[in-house]
Amino acid sequence: MAQQFPIRFQEHIQLTSLGIQEANIGFSTLTMESDKYICIREKVGDQAQVVIIDMSDPNNPIRRPITADSAIMNPASKVIALKAGKTLQIFNIEMKSKMKAHTMVDEVQFWKWINLNTVAMATDNSVYHWPMEGDSQPIKMFDRHSSLQGCQIINYRTDAPQKWLLLVGISAQQNRVVGAMQLYSVERKVSQPIEGHTAAFAQFKMEGNAQESTLFCFAVRSATGGKLHIIEVGSPPTGNTPFTKKAVDVFFPPEAQNDFPVAMQVSSKHDVIFLITKYGYIHLYDLETATCIYMNRISGDTIFVTAPHEASNGIIGVNRKGQVLSVSVEENNIVPYITNVLQNPDLALRIAVRNNLAGAEELFVRKFNTLFGQGSYAEAAKVAASAPKGILRTPQTIQKFQQVATQPGQTSPQLQYFGILLDQGQLNKYESLELCRPVLVQGRKQLIEKWLKEDKLECSEELGDLVKRADPTLALSVYLRANVPNKVIQCFAETGQFNKIILYAKKVGFTPDYVFLLRSVMRTNPDTGLQFAQMLVADEEPLADINQIVDVFMESNLIQQCTSFLLDALKNNRPSEAGLQTRLLEMNLMSAPQVADAILGNQMFTHYDRAHVAQLCEKAGLLQRALEHYTDLYDIKRAVVHTHLLNPEWLVNYFGSLSVEDSLECLKAMLTANIRQNLQVCVQIATKYHEQLTMQSLIDLFECFKSYEGLFYFLGSVVNFSQDAEVHFKYIQAACKTGQIKEVERICRESNCYDPERVKNFLKEAKLTDQLPLIIVCDRFDFVHDLVLYLYRNNLQKYIEIYVQKVNPSRLPVVVGGLLDVDCSEDTIKQLILAVKGQFSIDELVEEVEKRNRMKLLLPWLESKVHAGSTEVPTHNALAKIYIDMNNNPERFLRENAFYDSATVGKYCEKRDPHLACVAYERGHCDLELIKVCNENSLFKSEARYLVKRRDPELWASVLMEDNPYRRQLIDQVVQTALSETQDPEDISITVKAFMTADLPNELIELLEKIVLDNSAFSEHRNLQNLLILTAIKADRSRVMEYINRLDNYDAPDIANIAISSELYEEAFAIYRKFDVNASACQVLIEHIGNLDRAYEFAERCNEPAVWSQLAGAQLQNDLVKEAVDAYIKADDPSAFLEVVSVAKKHDNWEDLVRYLQMARKKARESFIETELVYAYAKTNRLADLEEFISGPNHAQIQQVGDRCYDDKMYDAAKLLYNNVSNFARLAITLVQLGQYQGAVDSARKANSTRTWKEVCFACVGHAEFRLAQMCGLHIVVHADELEELDDFYQERGYFEELIQLLEAALGLERAHMGMFTELSILYSKYKPQKMKEHLELFWSRVNIPKVLRAAEQAHLWAELVFLYDKYEEFDNACLTMIDHPTDAWREVHFKEIITKVANIELYYKALQFYLDYKSMLLNDLLLVLTPRLDHTRTVNFFKKSAHLPLVKPYLRSVQSLNNKSINEALNDLLIDEEDYNGLRTSIDAFDNFDNIALAQRLERHELVEFRRISAYLYKGNNRWKLAVELCKKDRLFKDAMEYAAESGSSELSEALLAYFLDEKNHECFTACLYQCYDLLRPDVIMELSWRHDIIDFSMPYMIQVIREYTTKVDRLQEAEALRAEEALSGAQPQAGAYAQQGPLMLTAGPGMGMPPPPPGVPYAAGPTPYRQSPQPGYPGMQGFPGGGYGM
Repeated sequence: MAQQFPIRFQEHIQLTSLGIQEANIGFSTLTMESDKYICIREKVGDQAQVVIIDMSDPNNPIRRPITADSAIMNPASKVIALKAGKTLQIFNIEMKSKMKAHTMVDEVQFWKWINLNTVAMATDNSVYHWPMEGDSQPIKMFDRHSSLQGCQIINYRTDAPQKWLLLVGISAQQNRVVGAMQLYSVERKVSQPIEGHTAAFAQFKMEGNAQESTLFCFAVRSATGGKLHIIEVGSPPTGNTPFTKKAVDVFFPPEAQNDFPVAMQVSSKHDVIFLITKYGYIHLYDLETATCIYMNRISGDTIFVTAPHEASNGIIGVNRKGQVLSVSVEENNIVPYITNVLQNPDLALRIAVRNNLAGAEELFVRKFNTLFGQGSYAEAAKVAASAPKGILRTPQTIQKFQQVATQPGQTSPQLQYFGILLDQGQLNKYESLELCRPVLVQGRKQLIEKWLKEDKLECSEELGDLVKRADPTLALSVYLRANVPNKVIQCFAETGQFNKIILYAKKVGFTPDYVFLLRSVMRTNPDTGLQFAQMLVADEEPLADINQIVDVFMESNLIQQCTSFLLDALKNNRPSEAGLQTRLLEMNLMSAPQVADAILGNQMFTHYDRAHVAQLCEKAGLLQRALEHYTDLYDIKRAVVHTHLLNPEWLVNYFGSLSVEDSLECLKAMLTANIRQNLQVCVQIATKYHEQLTMQSLIDLFECFKSYEGLFYFLGSVVNFSQDAEVHFKYIQAACKTGQIKEVERICRESNCYDPERVKNFLKEAKLTDQLPLIIVCDRFDFVHDLVLYLYRNNLQKYIEIYVQKVNPSRLPVVVGGLLDVDCSEDTIKQLILAVKGQFSIDELVEEVEKRNRMKLLLPWLESKVHAGSTEVPTHNALAKIYIDMNNNPERFLRENAFYDSATVGKYCEKRDPHLACVAYERGHCDLELIKVCNENSLFKSEARYLVKRRDPELWASVLMEDNPYRRQLIDQVVQTALSETQDPEDISITVKAFMTADLPNELIELLEKIVLDNSAFSEHRNLQNLLILTAIKADRSRVMEYINRLDNYDAPDIANIAISSELYEEAFAIYRKFDVNASACQVLIEHIGNLDRAYEFAERCNEPAVWSQLAGAQLQNDLVKEAVDAYIKADDPSAFLEVVSVAKKHDNWEDLVRYLQMARKKARESFIETELVYAYAKTNRLADLEEFISGPNHAQIQQVGDRCYDDKMYDAAKLLYNNVSNFARLAITLVQLGQYQGAVDSARKANSTRTWKEVCFACVGHAEFRLAQMCGLHIVVHADELEELDDFYQERGYFEELIQLLEAALGLERAHMGMFTELSILYSKYKPQKMKEHLELFWSRVNIPKVLRAAEQAHLWAELVFLYDKYEEFDNACLTMIDHPTDAWREVHFKEIITKVANIELYYKALQFYLDYKSMLLNDLLLVLTPRLDHTRTVNFFKKSAHLPLVKPYLRSVQSLNNKSINEALNDLLIDEEDYNGLRTSIDAFDNFDNIALAQRLERHELVEFRRISAYLYKGNNRWKLAVELCKKDRLFKDAMEYAAESGSSELSEALLAYFLDEKNHECFTACLYQCYDLLRPDVIMELSWRHDIIDFSMPYMIQVIREYTTKVDRLQEAEALRAEEALSGAQPQAGAYAQQGPLMLTAGPGMGMPPPPPGVPYAAGPTPYRQSPQPGYPGMQGFPGGGYGM
């Protein structure tokens, strides 16, 4: 037999087979932080990259172009740490984001992940920990020991809580590799140097210790040999026995003299040490004893990196050949190997016990039997308890201990055994049973409770049954732990804990018979039953049928509890619960209307039968609720008129739910029924809903009942908010009718909406006792004149006085005018005026009187006011007018009075005396009015004097306007009179300015010549000289030169500029030359005279640089480039280089431009000058000079010149320039223009610009260089913004195939984005539709699905469209597409999967129609899928309309359990059509939600007797006993007739059936009916019938039974009476009668004999056959009826 090894060796992958070069497999390039990832740095060509191999998917390595000195993967997640020099970075590969970064001060020699969140780093001097949380920086842990100086750091280890840290290094000394380690205690902050090559920390729990010990294992190969050390670090935990230090030799074969340990891992599961050496040897050591278990060579090459292998609790590593190897413990072989090969049974037993491993069973059994045979029962028990896999913990072992006799004074072996087991852990099933039996016998159940709490017993159903006899509550705990749902629920029910049943059943997924449980609890405690029932329906889906639960309540007539339950159960108000809602309301309306009212008031339900409930509400007196439910107008009108029974506020709100027409009809009905009672509420309703019901309709309604009171109150509530004139008028009218004069007065005063004319006329006609409303209307709307006439003619003068004195005194002028019009006496009017004390307009009063030429009427009143000290302007105006008319010294009044209005009085005087008008206007500075009067009356002298004194420029401007026909006369008076009279210089100044402003130059010249040239005091005045020259320039140019030469004190520059602006260039030149301003003089010659020859001569004569520069500028403007350049050179002026360059460019004078720029460059090192010089070299094709210039120091904008040369197609010059500035982007484009495409691509690569790539690509495409174009395109398509333009460019030129190839090649790029996959999908849809499906299946998650959807739809790719809709979760559209295009898109499985996810339920029915038309045989499959989502009523109606109900019969069968009315009726119709009466009977028994009466009526006429029999059964079920019996009689179903008569409980019906049998002479049935209806029949009637029909023999058994019953009753009564008498004598309590001990008579024990009828739903033929055998249906006789046997 082949030897079995204690280890399992496995090769996982070969790195070289994954494309990893062997040169890159080494300690410096490959890292493995855990068994999940391997990270390799490699270099492919010139590019460095990092390869990440996921061990769960090794065939798909991740490659990233990363340049780094080191890379380590996180042990668990795709997070990579990178090191480049002193820079450290951590990246999340999946999120493509940088998590952390840090720059170290010292170089990091070695780093490693020590857990999921921390990186450890060792520098030359220190060790750091770098946490990943937040922005934390590396934390220094300790300084490196001097013993590690010069060592290569190869590992770093920590214990689990990171209290002990270890740094491992190696170095070459004396021809061998020496190991050096530094052990650091974080708590003590001390280090210890240790010689060693590899080490590991382990947590180990020794036998007998409560806590684990931290062990430090390390191996060393010294000059004297190899050693493995195992020691405990730190202080042992409290209570622990210290671990004994172990040190053993490590064997190295002779051929491996230079071998040394390189890696160590400790298996926490098996407590073994894996030690690997450099030469590939594996050593396996027991951690507890340091015993070497196994050693062998597993690799011919060095395993340079290792990690724990979590899957096998072993070690995994990589050797230099790229093999990824793992070694782990072979659990099935290690114990036999130690036993048989190492011959170490003690170690084998220890490992088997410690690690629960198989392989030592024989040893344990042998040891157990030996100890047991020796009588060492305690030791044997320990062996049995510690045996691995529980091999000795069997019923046989227990039986052995039970069979041992207990020694006196000692504990029984059985209890010793159980005690050891309890100390060790949990007992198994058999042990728990055997232990608990004696404990329960002793009555110590508290021990069992203790063991259960400590989890020492394995609970089982058998244990629960055992404990239940002693303690049901404790048994419940056992059942719960054993997970025996039926027993748990049984215990809950027996202990009354019904509230816990549902919670437990949900938790374990068990479904008990809840209705049975509910019925049980109802018998004992209805309130608890209510709580239990409420819990049954607390979830979204009830745990039991609510109808059945309601039936349980109603069996006990628990209306209140049933109501509470239904209120809770129906709180979600589902449509499917309509019947239950109706049932709830019905039971309360019939028994507790106030409860029903509260339910309806809370508006909890909306799906009940509203019409039925409305009728019940009305019968119960709940008129309000009835109205809420009635929809028929007749019903509403019948109920609504009883307003005394309704809440008025509710009734008003109720009308808001009625239509306009119904509301008006109801209001009319209410007023018709009792207008006195209902008027107030009608007004309230009309007020609230007047906008909906319309004002006119409501007004007509009240008027038709002549209810002005109602109309008044109604309109009074809305008039304040209405702007309808009719409303306001009707309100005034109603108020008048009802005598509400104050309200009429208020509305007339406050309202602005009524028609004043109409109201005025109505009030006149109304003849009110109080005329105040009429006064208010006339006053507000200016009907005062009419009011005065009306009041005066009707002898109501006192109201006129009231009006002007109390109502509105301001209307006095109008009233006076009206009284004057009706010829009222002046004395009356004067008295009225004097009597008014309020404020009124005197102007208006004067105007009214003046219009009627009665001004003198007011004189006394006005003079009295003036004497009284009045300063009112209107008063003094009136007096002035009267004095003027009377010619009573008016001029004096006008000059002296200070209170009148000058404008008003002046206007009054204009026609009477213009001079007085001037006096009045002058006094008030009424300028315009005064000028107008003077002009009209030729008072120019007065006007001139006024203007000069007034000094108003605006007034001067108005009179000096050209359109003033009086201007000339006025000017003459100003010059002749006004100016000569004034001596004030200000008057002259303002006048001169006015003339200037009025543009009167000739007159102004004459005036100024007289002042300036005539040697006056103002002759040398500078401003006047300036003004004279300027006026001459404007008015008389011939005299300008004379003034220039004669005058010397003027502003020459300003005058010259004005002369230039007036085109007097020679005069301007003369001024400049006179005052030696040569540059300006030359400028005049150039710019205005335009004589360059004179300018050149002037320049030579002056010989000033400024003049030459000015001349050069002029020559340049005249395109005399050469002459201008010469002039600039003479002026040595480079300042105009911009203009020179511009003109030279315009005329291509590049040679002259070169001369100028060379001169300019000497004077100014301007960038522009040098730039233009470079460009000029290029334009003159002096490429050598150009190259020489740009190669030297310069400030030229070479890039800009290059662009200009490129734009001017000077590509050779542009090439030189771009190359000089290394602008590879532009250089690439230039090379494209030169046809050098390969060079262009190379330059584009150097430029690496998207725009450059694009231009080069487009150029290559244009010249059919598709290979180069694709190279460029790959750099373009990775930019989503550029993809569309590239796509359009290719497609516009018809290069579809090349575009597809380009995008296909780009999909593999690292920067491939959604746009590329999307555009390729669209291209496939247009040009290669056969490839689109495959592309979408691979990359659907990376495309823009909405965009591709449109493309697929346009291309009519329906299958692809459905696929996309599905992935985009637009299931509705996917479903519609399948339905519209089934040939291409429909797949049965896919369709059924999608249809369940659609949001629009209408699609369910479209799908049904589609299947009906397209795949009718699969229709039931679709219906089964849609069953949870369909509205079954609608579905049934759908198939009814299409006449395909038989096709979906399986569906109807499957959903009939819902007890839906439509489903039941449809299936019943199918069964009737199929004549399947058995199926119909089963259906109506099981599901009762259908129209019983309609079905019964239909079956009543059926041709088959069985269907008519079912009809009778249905009548019976609906308590229509008579119809049921009659139908049975017709079909001679006498047995059924008798049963129904008995169940009806009606004596009348039973006796009628007997009469029928007698009429039919069917005496046998008569006899059978006697027993069937025994309790309902009257013996005297039976005896009479028997005697009359001579059938005493047939009724005799019945009579005997009756006599026997009566006799027995009498006997029992006698016995009871006798017993009571005895008890009365003895004083004892009476005992129950003897008859109570006996059972009922056989005759009365059958169904129907005094028992209640069977509950609904019980099949009518399901009960036991009544007494003996009744006649069979349709049988004429009584075959088989016994001759006797009534129980006697």
